[in-house]
Amino acid sequence: MNTARRSGRLAATVLAAALTGTGLTLAAAPAAHAAASDRVAKLPFTTYSALAVDSVHERVFVADANVGSNVTKGHVAVYTFQGERLSTIELPYYASGLALSDDASTLYIGERHRVWAYDTTTLTYKSLTGVGSDQCGREVVVAGGKPYFTTQWTDPLSQCATATSHLETVSNGTYQRTGWNDAGKLLLEGGPNDTFVMGQALNSSAPNPFLSVFDGSGETPVRGATRRFADADGKGALNLKDIAVSPDGTKLALADATAGTRLLDAADLSDAPAGYQALPAGATASSVAFSGDGKYIARGASATGATPDLLVQPADPADSGTPLEFVFEGSQDGDRVVPRGMEWSADGARLFAVTTNASGNQFWLHIIQPPAVQYDVRFTGSLGHSPAQAVAGEPLAVRGKLEWDGPAPGTPMKVAATRTDADGTHDLGTFTVKADGSYAVLDEPALVGDATYTVSYRGDLTHRPANDVTHTVSVGKAASSIALTAPEQASMRTGVEITGRFTAQGRALPERAVLTVRRTDRLGSGTLSSVTVAADGTFTVNDIPRTRRETTYTVSWPGDDLHEGATASATVYVTR
Repeated sequence: MNTARRSGRLAATVLAAALTGTGLTLAAAPAAHAAASDRVAKLPFTTYSALAVDSVHERVFVADANVGSNVTKGHVAVYTFQGERLSTIELPYYASGLALSDDASTLYIGERHRVWAYDTTTLTYKSLTGVGSDQCGREVVVAGGKPYFTTQWTDPLSQCATATSHLETVSNGTYQRTGWNDAGKLLLEGGPNDTFVMGQALNSSAPNPFLSVFDGSGETPVRGATRRFADADGKGALNLKDIAVSPDGTKLALADATAGTRLLDAADLSDAPAGYQALPAGATASSVAFSGDGKYIARGASATGATPDLLVQPADPADSGTPLEFVFEGSQDGDRVVPRGMEWSADGARLFAVTTNASGNQFWLHIIQPPAVQYDVRFTGSLGHSPAQAVAGEPLAVRGKLEWDGPAPGTPMKVAATRTDADGTHDLGTFTVKADGSYAVLDEPALVGDATYTVSYRGDLTHRPANDVTHTVSVGKAASSIALTAPEQASMRTGVEITGRFTAQGRALPERAVLTVRRTDRLGSGTLSSVTVAADGTFTVNDIPRTRRETTYTVSWPGDDLHEGATASATVYVTR
């Protein structure tokens, strides 16, 4: 099985510490807070074709490409798990495609005219087999104890995108063509139990590419589940850049440059019930790899600027842990993850990733060690809120504290919160946890009545999720007020003018308030014409009194669903 994938410069959207020995800085991310190390080796190539990881001997093999040339020699660089180059295997013609035998004793290398078998301990060749000549670059995979590989021949090279690829094998030292072929590049990925997956690259001769699973245990490969992805209108076609098979063989993950990361059931290639969240905006899927223990998945991408190029997250899409995000950008790290450029060590302790620059003529091997230990996290104490009386439409803070085991996180943790009221459940977003563990969920409750706040910590690769905590707040109506300015004395001849200001706190009124005015004098009480409050909250009451002596004017507003009512009175002495 091919065991190579890659990732670029670490700027983890989840780590914000300087990485040990690399000088790289991790960008703050919405949730991950782990410490990771990233060792980087500059590859001695201007092209790239394949990567394979030997977890038995702890060696990493990276092949260049230089396809099409009949004079350029091929090279496979050999590195330790620490990023030190041990050796370089040189071949007579360009190399493309690498695969390891199941016991990691043999490395198979695709070359222009041959398939070479190398001893992974001594790095000397064991055998070579002449096969169909290739002009465009091979894919190589091992199943049933023998290598399978693709062969494309065309002239000129510009036709490689659509030229027919043939699936071939070497059995008992003899070259065989299997009879399986199709237009364009055919990607191969090994799986457990002598299976392998073949996927067709999108090209003008294959507008609706296929994906198929093969049983390679017998003398000839037998196709099992197969699928094409376009709908009746031709939309949704696969734009395949990479394939990954889960260690137990039950799931396939595809790096689809159009759709992102697709997760499929291997049995019938149907979409898994739940998929992964979308890659960050501006990132195009280029590579994908499951960790050897099946717990994590790495999703590589091509992105620019501060957009993450790599996400490392739980392989189970139902796990809400926040991904570790890495940004690769710059002359020391490359700018993006290359297609077919990532693979894990068997124990999941290291992720190997290849990056390239924007021009695609320089390459880097990253050896990333995501944190393997997970620590417990818990909410402590009870939640509280301020102000004590919550009011609809006014700011409210729900406060609590988070506690964690293990070392302090490199970047601030974040909690997520929701509010559930009579209108349903509302996502409030995430809120930063301070160094002492305290946090405040900020909100403006929209309705009067009970509002229940649920606070969650979803975990990351270093910290386990915490049990949610809830807090119910009784939300009341916002206050309103009326202030009056009236003369002490007026006359029946000139009339009374009272000015005022109406104020409603909380959420703005949908319409201007209409105030009721009542006059009370020695002849009794009665309602005068109502007044409408101006946009600035001011209003004026004008009246011609009907009798002398004390006359009281009462201005009131009944309130609404979100606001308390208000009343104010002013007494004027009326003369003739």
